[in-house]
Amino acid sequence: MATHPEAAALLARSQRLGSDPRNTNYAGGNASAKGSDTDPVTGGDVELMWVKGSGGDLGTLTEAGLAVLRLDRMRALVDVYPGVEREDEMVAAFDYCLHGKGGAAPSIDTAMHGLVEAAHVDHLHPDSGIALACAADGEKLTAECFGDTVAWVPWRRPGFQLGLDIAAIKAANPQAIGVVLGGHGITAWGGTAEECERNSLHIIRTAEAFLAEKGKAEPFGAVIEGYEALPEDARRERAAALAPYVRAVASQDKAQVGHFDDAEVVLEFLARAEHPRLAALGTSCPDHFLRTKVRPLVLDLPPTAPLDEAVARLKELHAEYREEYAAYYQRHALPDSPAMRGADPAIVLVPGVGMFSFGKDKQTARVAGEFYVNAINVMRGAEAVSTYSPIEESEKFRIEYWALEEAKLQRMPKPKPLATRVALVTGAGSGIGKAIAHRLVAEGACVVVADLNAENAAAVAAELGGPDKAVAVSVDVTSEEQIADAFKAAVLAFGGVDLVVNNAGISVSKPLLETSAKDWDLQHDIMARGSFLVSREAARVMIAQEVGGDIVYIASKNAVFAGPNNIAYSATKADQAHQVRLLAAELGEHGIRVNGINPDGVVRGSGIFAGGWGAKRAAVYGVEEEKLGEFYAQRTILKREVLPEHVANAVFALTGGDLTHTTGLHIPVDAGVAAAFLR
Repeated sequence: MATHPEAAALLARSQRLGSDPRNTNYAGGNASAKGSDTDPVTGGDVELMWVKGSGGDLGTLTEAGLAVLRLDRMRALVDVYPGVEREDEMVAAFDYCLHGKGGAAPSIDTAMHGLVEAAHVDHLHPDSGIALACAADGEKLTAECFGDTVAWVPWRRPGFQLGLDIAAIKAANPQAIGVVLGGHGITAWGGTAEECERNSLHIIRTAEAFLAEKGKAEPFGAVIEGYEALPEDARRERAAALAPYVRAVASQDKAQVGHFDDAEVVLEFLARAEHPRLAALGTSCPDHFLRTKVRPLVLDLPPTAPLDEAVARLKELHAEYREEYAAYYQRHALPDSPAMRGADPAIVLVPGVGMFSFGKDKQTARVAGEFYVNAINVMRGAEAVSTYSPIEESEKFRIEYWALEEAKLQRMPKPKPLATRVALVTGAGSGIGKAIAHRLVAEGACVVVADLNAENAAAVAAELGGPDKAVAVSVDVTSEEQIADAFKAAVLAFGGVDLVVNNAGISVSKPLLETSAKDWDLQHDIMARGSFLVSREAARVMIAQEVGGDIVYIASKNAVFAGPNNIAYSATKADQAHQVRLLAAELGEHGIRVNGINPDGVVRGSGIFAGGWGAKRAAVYGVEEEKLGEFYAQRTILKREVLPEHVANAVFALTGGDLTHTTGLHIPVDAGVAAAFLR
């Protein structure tokens, strides 16, 4: 069925407006269109409204993201409206106004769009508009900026009453093209999609120009000596060193994924004298503080302070933050308020270094950081022409612990088993490592794809969904420096590391008398020494995070089975197998579990077998190389070929949450090799 022309115009307008961060933030705001269509039941005309549904994003909006309502029924709700104290009941009433299958679920802002007498309506959250909305004298500034073409609406929580307020103000001000909503954002309207978009952009750009022309040069005050941004390399080195400790601060109540941002706007804010006062006031726009919490945690030390001093102070500030957040909850909670969701910060600001933001997944963490950048821009604009004055704390609590917001959270899908976990897999550019990376992402983890071959690593990371799911690092596991750099990249990408898979390897297949010392050293450097170095770096991060972790070794049935012409490979696999036992015993006190997997005969997709090992093993066993997998299968008890996915399944079995009390274990994935049974 063809898209209605008004809906098509709405989608095009929404995507244009939503694709520019100056106009609105991610998933922020909504837009609507009204028009006539044929009622499939009566055959007559019916007036409809298409409006962005709950939770959608304007910049990527599609027809499936629109709610479709009958306008007569929507407006008839005015006659049964029970008043502002019971306005939340109206959200359920929207369901009775849906047309046909209705499309997406209507959002809380549906009334704003339906009750305003205009064919097209935009509600947006531009930084420039919110700066006026959050200025102490915002009403006066709005009049100065726009004259009588844009009206002022005092703060009111989103809902049915706000829709009535805006409709009344529009009716009383026929010359107005829109309104500034105190503490919130803007709403604009027009008779056509083009006029509505033009009016929205006029309000946004006019506010930007007003703030630039009228604003003072340094709204955040003078530079604090010693708080200036570190040089880029030193800044990111410091951020990587702090990241695991910061993640521990954000994850005491619930595990979180992190994001790091050292954009100039953040560093400039944190270098200035007014940042402690402004950060303490918190964010204002509901879209902001629902993602950033009411205020961030700010480390009050210069970036050159000793690391141990910074970590100790971070822990002190965290304890204070939790006490203050619990007190905030107690001040405002009612008997029927949802339970406190957690007292850890979502935003941690480190002067001279940058901003760490956290969420249930990478996208949520990244978006939280983007919203705090929006908040910084709002503070700058408000302070430039007035004083930043966000909505009252009690109103923030009403939004944060709104029954409707709680219901939305309860409707969210159950998290996947590895949600919030960050994995680093070595040798993940092909074969077993690649299969493991795919399985971990499918189960909700973020993955660092580590491989000597940078091109292969990048290709796998792209397959997995890009930077919100996976990042690629090139690493030679014989190099301590490259391993350290890989973990730095991991903690800057995702906040930390929880799960490490030692999979990188090669194989030298030669009889004893043909095995050189160089062969022996190479084999042991990559797998025995490499696994040790990776595990050591992983332990450093995991201990700092204080949330435990998993280290998994991909060993081999050769760790316990003595085969011919395989001295270097089998000896190093035995070394890896005993590392599992040793580290399980040592790291258990930190909640870090160490386990191993003993595969055999994984030929398909294997970089090792393709690199010459397959041909050599085929020669040893007297079979054709392309039939080596079949040969291995026939010598097993189950007569089944082992594939990379089977090893990946075992990794998930060890780390997916069902074996929480298992450490020091080796799982055979060899289809049954009696000689390799563990004793």
